Amino acid sequence: MMGERWVGQDALFYEFSLERHVPKQHLLRAIDRFVDLDGVRAHLAPFYSEVGRPSIDPELLIRMLIVGYCSGIRSERRLCEEVHLNLAYRWFCRLGLDGEVPDHSTFSKTRHGRFRDADLLRELFETVVRRCMAEGLVGGKGFAVDASLIVADAHRQRGVDKPDQLDPEANRAVAEYFATLDEAAFGAATPVEPKFISPVDPAARWTASWGGPAVYAYCTNYLIDMDHAIIVDVEPSTAVRQAEVTAAKTMIDRIQDRFNLWPERLIADTGYGSAEMLNWLVNERAIEPHIPVFDNSKRTDGTFSREDFAYDHESDTYRCPAGKTLRHYRRPFTTPRTGVPKDNLLRYRASKHDCDTCPMKPRCCPSARPRKLLRSIHEDARDFAREIAKDRGLPDLALPTQKGRDAIRTPQTHPEARQVATARPLRCP
Repeated sequence: MMGERWVGQDALFYEFSLERHVPKQHLLRAIDRFVDLDGVRAHLAPFYSEVGRPSIDPELLIRMLIVGYCSGIRSERRLCEEVHLNLAYRWFCRLGLDGEVPDHSTFSKTRHGRFRDADLLRELFETVVRRCMAEGLVGGKGFAVDASLIVADAHRQRGVDKPDQLDPEANRAVAEYFATLDEAAFGAATPVEPKFISPVDPAARWTASWGGPAVYAYCTNYLIDMDHAIIVDVEPSTAVRQAEVTAAKTMIDRIQDRFNLWPERLIADTGYGSAEMLNWLVNERAIEPHIPVFDNSKRTDGTFSREDFAYDHESDTYRCPAGKTLRHYRRPFTTPRTGVPKDNLLRYRASKHDCDTCPMKPRCCPSARPRKLLRSIHEDARDFAREIAKDRGLPDLALPTQKGRDAIRTPQTHPEARQVATARPLRCP
């Protein structure tokens, strides 16, 4: 017999359990087993007043942010709506059926206020990393670093040309922009001024590095342990290569200070393969750089490139394919020269007489001038990275053991020391 829907006979009492409603295989159930936020209130206690009406529970805000991260909800307004409607989200946030969801404006005010002042999100992140270390998920030997481009919520066709066209009191984002002009990860990352500056989010950099049309964007830099792909540190920066390199240094130093982790190897792309970065890794931090060397010395006109010239460490000279010598200084000086050029590149020149009579001149330096080579003062570190890429044995380029790493925690980087390093094989102390 066909059933008929009856109306107007609602039950007087209902029994409903969120605990029974959320499936056992739900993602939030798996996460909830490891979420322990008992220390949040103690960490935030100095930033709350002892009088006045009770605030929104900070643990509730953190749980809602976890829901947003796991579900890919980037809008705080939409996050509040989803938590209000979704029973599994309510269960995870301990709201019950009739719990009131905080207003979206509470998130913005709390994140930019107490959470930032207390550095709460950093504290939670490092707590998770320590838990991963305790469970044996972090090896601490091989790390990888890279940056991800985050497009800012700013109209790409609206911008100003100069910072002086911005009103410092226009909004919070403009005020923070002027406050970060001297920070190495933002305003001081490069002296080159951006082509356009967003009036609503000026700290975002005008960039086209992602391969599409130029946009305003930031970078999030990640340091990842290679054993189980655990992110051990995160650092924001502006979307320029110099800032990404600075962020990598900051993260490597921070994990050593916070977790006593000192990577033996670092994996990165060519953007981190500058001479200064490789020197910092090899000579100052004793880390093997598994990084392609950023090198523009390869010639494309068919003439000899620098790799065709053999360098001799003891005499600090190059030898050309014809067997002639290129010297740093063509004549001896009573007082040895120890100055370092501003561009950190040493010049090695051949004799004009040797080049004029050389039968290989058309393949080397077709112009009338003798051949000149440029060598970075950090070329020893670059050579070390090249040898690692070739996967050869490195008996003369051995890095120190863990016991010897503390001895170079605060290295000496005198210009004279760098000058000497270019004339000898790489040997870390």
